[in-house]
Amino acid sequence: MDQPEAPCSSTGPRLAVARELLLAALEELSQEQLKRFRHKLRDVGPDGRSIPWGRLERADAVDLAEQLAQFYGPEPALEVARKTLKRADARDVAAQLQEQRLQRLGLGSGTLLSVSEYKKKYREHVLQLHARVKERNARSVKITKRFTKLLIAPESAAPEEEALGPAEEPEPGRARRSDTHTFNRLFRRDEEGRRPLTVVLQGPAGIGKTMAAKKILYDWAAGKLYQGQVDFAFFLPCGELLERPGTRSLADLILDQCPDRGAPVPQMLAQPQRLLFILDGADELPALGGPEAAPCTDPFEAASGARVLGGLLSKALLPTALLLVTTRAAAPGRLQGRLCSPQCAEVRGFSDKDKKKYFYKFFRDERRAERAYRFVKENETLFALCFVPFVCWIVCTVLRQQLELGRDLSRTSKTTTSVYLLFITSVLSSAPVADGPRLQGDLRNLCRLAREGVLGRRAQFAEKELEQLELRGSKVQTLFLSKKELPGVLETEVTYQFIDQSFQEFLAALSYLLEDGGVPRTAAGGVGTLLRGDAQPHSHLVLTTRFLFGLLSAERMRDIERHFGCMVSERVKQEALRWVQGQGQGCPGVAPEVTEGAKGLEDTEEPEEEEGEEPNYPLELLYCLYETQEDAFVRQALCGLPELALQRVRFCRMDVAVLSYCVRCCPAGQALRLISCRLVAAQEKKKKSLGKRLQASLGGSSSSRGTTKQLPASLLHPLFQAMTDPLCHLSSLTLSHCKLPDAVCRDLSEALRAAPALTELGLLHNRLSEAGLRMLSEGLAWPQCRVQTVRVQLPDPQRGLQYLVSVLRQSPALTTLDLSGCQLPAPMVTYLCAVLQHQGCGLQTLSLASVELSEQSLQELQAVKRAKPDLVITHPALDGHPQPPKELISTF
Repeated sequence: MDQPEAPCSSTGPRLAVARELLLAALEELSQEQLKRFRHKLRDVGPDGRSIPWGRLERADAVDLAEQLAQFYGPEPALEVARKTLKRADARDVAAQLQEQRLQRLGLGSGTLLSVSEYKKKYREHVLQLHARVKERNARSVKITKRFTKLLIAPESAAPEEEALGPAEEPEPGRARRSDTHTFNRLFRRDEEGRRPLTVVLQGPAGIGKTMAAKKILYDWAAGKLYQGQVDFAFFLPCGELLERPGTRSLADLILDQCPDRGAPVPQMLAQPQRLLFILDGADELPALGGPEAAPCTDPFEAASGARVLGGLLSKALLPTALLLVTTRAAAPGRLQGRLCSPQCAEVRGFSDKDKKKYFYKFFRDERRAERAYRFVKENETLFALCFVPFVCWIVCTVLRQQLELGRDLSRTSKTTTSVYLLFITSVLSSAPVADGPRLQGDLRNLCRLAREGVLGRRAQFAEKELEQLELRGSKVQTLFLSKKELPGVLETEVTYQFIDQSFQEFLAALSYLLEDGGVPRTAAGGVGTLLRGDAQPHSHLVLTTRFLFGLLSAERMRDIERHFGCMVSERVKQEALRWVQGQGQGCPGVAPEVTEGAKGLEDTEEPEEEEGEEPNYPLELLYCLYETQEDAFVRQALCGLPELALQRVRFCRMDVAVLSYCVRCCPAGQALRLISCRLVAAQEKKKKSLGKRLQASLGGSSSSRGTTKQLPASLLHPLFQAMTDPLCHLSSLTLSHCKLPDAVCRDLSEALRAAPALTELGLLHNRLSEAGLRMLSEGLAWPQCRVQTVRVQLPDPQRGLQYLVSVLRQSPALTTLDLSGCQLPAPMVTYLCAVLQHQGCGLQTLSLASVELSEQSLQELQAVKRAKPDLVITHPALDGHPQPPKELISTF
């Protein structure tokens, strides 16, 4: 069977030159030599491909030259022809072709190394180039000494698993430490033998994605990774490539990373399935649309960085090559339109053990390392934040300064904003008094530079920009900026970038609070540009917006005033408050189906989870509010958001912490709706199956009573605790299309007994066990429970409904029960009617819309209405309307 032709990836001059060289060589052959050449050409060519014999049998020199060039591409065709000429005993012609090839195609004057010979040379070059890393613009250290293993959780881990919290230890089967075995697993084949061609490493800013990517490149070069799979690996920093002026081809980018200009790039590209491209910071790519929307398809075509990188991401360029993509956690949804069948893995930062290892590597002095680590370990909040490597570096840097000065940290930090500010203020406070004003001025200019870069989506800054702000050679340049040298057309181009992108975003946020005298700036520079211009959760301004809110707390503002010697205007804080309150007026991230009274997700089957969903906009707002840690401000801001609807959120521990804090600050009348969210922590999975085995072996519901008490705290335990806070005024909670394990039901049941303001509970289309319904019913029946309205819609008939119905005899508060959409067998209706007529039942409204009832059940309900005329029971047949046909009744 004929092999498919390889697409011709090069057009124009190179192809024309190749045809000319091939024809010149073949015309030197005698008829007998040409015949032998055709026959030898039938043998398997590179990568197992050869031109079908039907095209060769009667081909003359002109036809053969054309066939070779079209089938293999320019440079591979010349290599195939050279080797075939040697096997056809035309060695002199082969040597002549090689000489002409080197002269005409500019591949150097020396002997061109083959791909197999060049592999070793390239690996040695990568090992030498990446053996050392610059430690945040300080000393240069070996990557093997500095790299501390991170937790990486592959997407293929159990679908019920959730992200690790900041201070959690990994368990077997969950996130794995980033050793060679874990890196090798990234491109492993699935059960059907298919290997992913694109792997996405995602995680928040500063979590260590870039360092992990560089360690993967280094380990590959050292022969530890992807042996027998990858011949060449290339590191492409997206942000840097996007800012380069002019156009370059992918072949040019590859050549830039090679040790010399004689690299056999065409031969490398001839086998794309053996190439690995590491695209670091793919979230920097502009959104689809505009002139840069069309991806590049030719590796030799000179194009913009956006088109070349877009071509790799979408597989329009080298579709069989391997891609390793790093991106911030919020970006995969935006990149989803570009990526082709990606396999995602989450970078979760340091485990507790690795935090300690990092401290010892950083300080290198065991006594100081132990002292610093002990201090942080005793500060629970600060220790938790150190799961982010960049935060860990900041904490270590501050502690080293304090220890050198003989001081200790005297303040705790609850947010990343406070940790970053702590680093800034430690720099200012450690400077001599005489240098203070100059340092303050330089930091102001640095903040201005950071803001211009963030708003303009720029991470690279030219030397002249630093000179204009009088920053070149200053202390702040040394501390906060790293120098980079890029090859230019005529000379080396020197640029500067911040030691970490998240630091640039923090300083950009700080710039808004350092405006002189609180005088409003123009729209181009004022805070309105940040808040009203582009603050979608998938945009490049998200982290800057979070930092801004964190700096607006009264304590942070006092710190800024004290260390920068300026008065911070309240105008910025009030503008931020109005912005949040304005999101309640048609927030762009809230879909119509989550608004009151809308027909949407509640009326459909449980949707399949879609990968790459955009982060929920209200959740991003809550993150901003959480950063302030100022209860009064948060409560005032939430007054403009009477309903918080979080849709398709895969909750991690940090998400729950943020939501819990905001719920604790809820104003009166606040409602919370969780729709199609994942609420199960990873560690519950095995224990849940163990509980089922115990229940099956012991039998009956009595056994479940014994086992559920042993359930661990659920992922939502902090949220339910917040609902019981005396200052929490959450009045309505709805869980829709969620899987509610028994641990969640148990913790919610406990909250129902003490929530001071909760009057409405909705459980719509959730998966509930009988034990879970029993526990929820026990909470509703508690004398102190204030819930007045319960809405329940279950997908299948549930025996557990009997527990809920029995609550009607005990709950003094419950007045409305909505069972619309539930399946109620005749015995259940009989039991319901008996409870409704009980003297202790104070129910006022019972809704049974879309419930199929037998004639006997309808008669029983009619009897209840006659016995209790004040009880409102809604059902089409009871209201004088015919019951809809069975096939039209949704049974969910």
